[in-house]
Amino acid sequence: MRPLVIGLAALLAAPAAAEDRPVLTIYTYDSFVTDWGPGPMIEPRFEEICGCDLQLVAAGDGAALLSRLRLEGARTDADIVLGLDTSLTADGADLVLPHGLSPAVEVPVEWSDPNFVPYDWGAFAFVYDTTKVEAAPTSFEELMASDLSIVIQDPRSSTPGLGLLMWVKHVYGDDAAEAWARLAPRIVTVTAGWSEAYGLFLEGEADMVLSYTTSPTYHLIAEEDDSKAAAVFEEGHYLQIEVAGIVKETDQPELARAFLEFMVTEGFQAAIPTTNWMFPAVTPAAGLPEGFAEPLDPADARLFAPEEAQALRETALDEWLAALSR
Repeated sequence: MRPLVIGLAALLAAPAAAEDRPVLTIYTYDSFVTDWGPGPMIEPRFEEICGCDLQLVAAGDGAALLSRLRLEGARTDADIVLGLDTSLTADGADLVLPHGLSPAVEVPVEWSDPNFVPYDWGAFAFVYDTTKVEAAPTSFEELMASDLSIVIQDPRSSTPGLGLLMWVKHVYGDDAAEAWARLAPRIVTVTAGWSEAYGLFLEGEADMVLSYTTSPTYHLIAEEDDSKAAAVFEEGHYLQIEVAGIVKETDQPELARAFLEFMVTEGFQAAIPTTNWMFPAVTPAAGLPEGFAEPLDPADARLFAPEEAQALRETALDEWLAALSR
């Protein structure tokens, strides 16, 4: 494997001919590659720079990406994995190469991970329709005591689902099992990924859905619909920082590294707010769109360090499974 020495500038200077374009394969989550996601906008922008064929492969939600890479092992076609978050980076560190970059990113925590580069961030929240829910809960305690129905994602396959697992654990600590027992009656279904859960919510199958504080922004800006809101919890909200890394098995290490460099430039970051509906890791030159959600107050942010999330996950998952199996 050749060292990572060819950067974005070199690719700009010598793009490959169309007939022998190298292929760069990125495994990512389903919503990233949809018509309304970032993929269709980002793909041609990077291909114009690199002279390559960028292939975005939908491989399930974030946690499912990690499982697929482990299952495929040396046979994987992936050069980059894009869509893990800090609840999974400790588990995925052995699957990726050190990137050797020093990205100047603007995320809510100090960033120095040698293996992963962040591309966006957000905060989890329960989203509801204000025309149907008159009094939204302002805490987990109020949600547990309510008669509202919620749909959530499976933490074994979904990063939002895992985020909720960590959120409850961060708030309740050793009492998380009892908290899940009280929350379980509110859960009408658990989906494999975010897209399925949000679709069920929009179809009226539940009063609330686990999503992001920025989700109502999509409805406001893209649909001119101000009926969706995120419930603000007095316990604070768990952060998600989404990242990408270079898969160890890649046969295009220089090109993969160049993509990570591109990922924190205007060409990528400007697409994030109104396609992925998250906060970009680098604020675009034009700033955030008018009407975009306000960032979470740092005082209200909750987040485990990657190694701590890894150490807590098995216990937290057992607590969740026990509560939902009753």
